[in-house]
Amino acid sequence: MATPDHCIGNYIGGEIVEPAADARLLDNSEPATGKVYSRLVDSTEADLEAAVAAAESALPRWRALDIEERAGYLERIAALIEENLDQLAKAESRDNGKPLALARGIDIPRAAANFRFFARAITQFASESHATGERAINYTLRAPLGIVGCLSPWNLPLYLFTWKIAPALAAGNCVIAKPSEVTPATASMLAEICRAAALPPGVLNILHGRGDGIGSALVAHPKIKAISFTGGTATGARIAAEAAPHFKKLSLELGGKNPTLVFADCDWEKTLDGALRAAFANQGQICLCGSRIYVESSIYADFKTALLQRVARLRIGDPATAVDQGALVSAAHLEKVLNAIARAKEEGGQILCGGERVRIDGRCRDGYFVAPTLIEGLPIDCRTNQREIFGPVATIQPFSDEEEVLQLANGTGYGLATSVWSQNLGRCHRLAARLDFGIVWINCWMQRDLRTPFGGMKNSGVGREGGWEALRFFTEAKNVCVDYGG
Repeated sequence: MATPDHCIGNYIGGEIVEPAADARLLDNSEPATGKVYSRLVDSTEADLEAAVAAAESALPRWRALDIEERAGYLERIAALIEENLDQLAKAESRDNGKPLALARGIDIPRAAANFRFFARAITQFASESHATGERAINYTLRAPLGIVGCLSPWNLPLYLFTWKIAPALAAGNCVIAKPSEVTPATASMLAEICRAAALPPGVLNILHGRGDGIGSALVAHPKIKAISFTGGTATGARIAAEAAPHFKKLSLELGGKNPTLVFADCDWEKTLDGALRAAFANQGQICLCGSRIYVESSIYADFKTALLQRVARLRIGDPATAVDQGALVSAAHLEKVLNAIARAKEEGGQILCGGERVRIDGRCRDGYFVAPTLIEGLPIDCRTNQREIFGPVATIQPFSDEEEVLQLANGTGYGLATSVWSQNLGRCHRLAARLDFGIVWINCWMQRDLRTPFGGMKNSGVGREGGWEALRFFTEAKNVCVDYGG
């Protein structure tokens, strides 16, 4: 398999298309070093039309395939991802800045699991039927939508790319997918895997380029029937505005400002580890990260001290080595996170740890590293607690009782995920029912079951992904009523 140290081209009609001589190219930097190490094509509308034509040509055969045969292609792709796990993990770590161990242990195995899960799920995807008295029966047919668009973010590049592509393909659609232009490497490697799996040409097409360029063109194209997008809330709003006049189906998994609720009766060690991981995993660059930590007053001082001790032990450095924290994804994102920390200081926040850029000796001396940062003393209505930072930055605050922490937790425009840490299961269930979040974890964080609905409330998105929800999204329901009465 080719490495990302080259010019990355599109995947259209089953072929890797080398950029034309006059094509516009974008630089791709390695976050740990700050140096450009590859380039990618900035696709044009002509590239999009070629991809649409390829998908149109492939669609009749793909949607007519026996489900087991379609699932077989997905199983082969899953197996090839697993066979190339080490190479994919190294590429992901280099391209994104995340620790290699994280890419090897989580991201790439999950990408394979996405294909395997939906390969099996589609074989169990059942229709509904409803007897209408003694004279009629209604049943539901579900057909693929046709050509769909999948746009994924840079924080979990292959993980989330495949999370969208797999159910769309399983349901019988042809896909035009765009990875983030910031992290294109593993998407280009997936194209080669699909070729090796003999996926029919045109069933999956991958276009590279800017979100405000080819991404917008993809969203607006009249032949693309649905858009599945994961990314920032502002971008999601623009996509919704672009897609609405075309009456496209939309699945938008957007930002989060997620709270971690810690009660005095929590399992102390488990909760400390969970809160630490929720705040700083993947350098805080996960939409599910718990960036607002609320701790019951009676244990606040001790919990804060213990958490700071754990933060101090986090190893920051070259993602290719044994570290806990790698680099932020880009120079622009580094600046955004540092500006957010400066704003927190202006708002009166006390920086308990971190708060600055970290310089790493050796090859990573120009990398985009920020120390894990914990901030105290900020009210719920400040910008720091209201806006997603998407970096290794969390705030911590005491609370007195269930009602207060519920108001704090629900006190932002986001509603993606939250975690509750308590041994009182009655309390946990009470809070779960009243927390305005699409996902509530109790005594855990980021424990995922691919069968469950995934998505957020309020400004955190529209629709749900995962399990039957994803397969329903990528299909069109049709009711058939048969009257068999005399």
